[in-house]
Amino acid sequence: AELRDELLFKQPESCHLGDCPICCLPLSFEGKYSTMMACCSKIICYGCVCANQMRDVEGNLLQYKCPFCRHAPPKSQEESEMQMMKRAQANDPFATLQIGIRRNEEGNYEGAFQNYTKAAESGNAASHYFLSCLYLEGKFVEMDEKKEVYHL
Repeated sequence: AELRDELLFKQPESCHLGDCPICCLPLSFEGKYSTMMACCSKIICYGCVCANQMRDVEGNLLQYKCPFCRHAPPKSQEESEMQMMKRAQANDPFATLQIGIRRNEEGNYEGAFQNYTKAAESGNAASHYFLSCLYLEGKFVEMDEKKEVYHL
């Protein structure tokens, strides 16, 4: 009976992303089982996304809405970036990290460093990793092994 209960109530291992804000189950280590909503920068498990889509279909709702904030998803990349900037201006650490990643991909290492630092100060663990990469490669900052190890 104990093994049956263990299998029945087994929770997925938790990761640094925390819990789904809707069902409060721990988010999986594998990113393919969750999605980041561009409108509110919340990471939501696919179970809640699927349940929301089923609710929308059963209710004959014409437009899909975010399961967390109930806003319509962005229709274009420009609208998505505007919403991300709005979230970053509201000091959302995850949105700030995403903007830093985009800046890094564009080759704007100064902007990436500033966004990574701001996200790290706000408590985003992943931004520390990206800061350590900048210190390792010496992009915009001097190569510094102590700071690299500190941010790992």
